[in-house]
Amino acid sequence: MLIMLLTVLAASHMCSRPVRVRFAPSPTGYLHIGGLRTALYNYLLARKHAGTFVLRIEDTDRERYVEDAETDITAALEWAGLSYDEGPTVGGDVGPYYQSARKELYQQYVQQLLDSGHAYYAFDTPETLDARREEAEHGFSYNAATRGEMENSLTLPDEEVTRRIAHGDPYVVRMKVAPESSIRFEDTVRGTVSFASEKVDDQVLLKSDGMPTYHLANVVDDHLMAITHVIRGEEWLPSTPKHILLYRYFGWEPPAFAHLPLILSPEGGKLSKRDAEALGIPVSVSDYAEAGYEPEALLNFLALLGWNPGTEEEVFSLEELAEAFSLDRVGSSGVQFDMDKLRWFNEQHLRALDLGTFTARVAAHADAHGLDDVDKDYLQQVCALMHERVSFAHEVFTESRYFFEAPTSYDQKGVKKRWKDDAPALLSAYAEALEALDTFTEATAEQTLRDIADAHGCGAGRIIHPTRLALSGVTFGPSLFAMMEVLGRATCVERMRTAIEELG
Repeated sequence: MLIMLLTVLAASHMCSRPVRVRFAPSPTGYLHIGGLRTALYNYLLARKHAGTFVLRIEDTDRERYVEDAETDITAALEWAGLSYDEGPTVGGDVGPYYQSARKELYQQYVQQLLDSGHAYYAFDTPETLDARREEAEHGFSYNAATRGEMENSLTLPDEEVTRRIAHGDPYVVRMKVAPESSIRFEDTVRGTVSFASEKVDDQVLLKSDGMPTYHLANVVDDHLMAITHVIRGEEWLPSTPKHILLYRYFGWEPPAFAHLPLILSPEGGKLSKRDAEALGIPVSVSDYAEAGYEPEALLNFLALLGWNPGTEEEVFSLEELAEAFSLDRVGSSGVQFDMDKLRWFNEQHLRALDLGTFTARVAAHADAHGLDDVDKDYLQQVCALMHERVSFAHEVFTESRYFFEAPTSYDQKGVKKRWKDDAPALLSAYAEALEALDTFTEATAEQTLRDIADAHGCGAGRIIHPTRLALSGVTFGPSLFAMMEVLGRATCVERMRTAIEELG
């Protein structure tokens, strides 16, 4: 048996060349969370080695093309802060960066494969192929074992092939895979990977519409764009032997390959779109942005879905991730998606922000909550109280709405537990005492309350709890007296008297 060993150079050797990586999404849908992780790992490797991060739009699948998908992809990368060095809108020396604009280029390389005998014309109709698939008990594969039974330039006379092409008969161009061989390569994440060529079909390289398939365009572009590392999801691992063969046929040095581990459902198994939706897990990156996740937190979370820094440290900025990142610490085992952990990361990154930045993040949500006219200085005072208490920036408006408008209802369990028979009299006395103060501050509000409690022979809690209910409608929140200072004396007194009337 003829054994053909195709070995990719190890990643350490590849690093001797200037690092060039690419993120190459297809605009067939919005950028999903797995795609963002792939983009992130490519970005981190480029930044770690002062390399180049390329964005390439692989838009050869015109049937599945989604009109606004590219806009979503670039917007998601911008939101996440993953800036690319070459690509659409920014240009570069090896463009165009749309595969649809490189059609003639691919046809040149297809012709090279045809001339060298590594590819052939196939005239089989879709109906014929469908019939063969239905007949086959264990699935049909167009390969060395079956190609002799089909209509292609390997079975038809040369004159017939020439006539059909000249006549305009539809055809595809397929890669010719030699039988009884082994295709082996080194994967940076998985080590040595080997495939028997019998398991590799004669892949279509050029479709009947003249557009290349992913496999041909991917290899040609990666070579011409001098890509040194191909970092992509595990689902592309079975396609890699086809790509290795193409590199061999062209006589090109392949890049280092790194196939990332699967992102698993919390319940086990690959996290499919259907499973994610059923579990309430957002699928697209835009969903996370709309839900209020901080981009730094999402990237931090995704970085650790497959990679570990080798320390106990978990919270990283994007710059710190780039400094610590290495492909040799990416694991091959699938990693479960954990929404609770993502929420924790969001909290950590929010709390790490200085007050001014946190306030700006909160202010970005004001319009969506009908508070576009909120005073900036007042908002910063509110944010100072809520900074350590929220998981999302928008919760300043949702969980503590009482800072911006009077409560329209009161927590009934809180009322039953905290609003005692003496609450109206105690709150009335407290309100009157607050109005008589020369200065109204957190300290004077607290001292006045304690003085009223002493005068009425009760504990301070007897006034604190109904006061909080009156001011916020709920039984929890930041320090009552700090909250009172932010709300202001007039607002506090007005709400206390309203609660007395409402709750009696």
